[in-house]
Amino acid sequence: MRSEPQLDALFKALADPTRRAILSRLARGQASVQDLAAPFDMALPSVMGHLRKLEDAGLIETQKDGRVRSCAIVPSALAPVRGWLDEQAALWEGRLNRLDDYVTSLMQERANDP
Repeated sequence: MRSEPQLDALFKALADPTRRAILSRLARGQASVQDLAAPFDMALPSVMGHLRKLEDAGLIETQKDGRVRSCAIVPSALAPVRGWLDEQAALWEGRLNRLDDYVTSLMQERANDP
């Protein structure tokens, strides 16, 4: 099995529910770290750790303006995940179609046997 570091980093970043919630919030628009941290019952350094993992995976960009750090989602960063999922869907669809063909042929053989 081949390993693609970029894809691995994306799935690792997406594996955490807090990071997915942060991405969901950022899908509505840019937000400050304080705004992103507000809904979570955790210390700010913990939220910053989540943001760092999202940024390292290329899913978000951060920008500092004075004392305020803002975050924005990078929608194109999900392209490798979409590509991998599309490949998997095509693979499994082909397998299921072949299984369906096989089962149909077995049923026809049984129907033709007296």
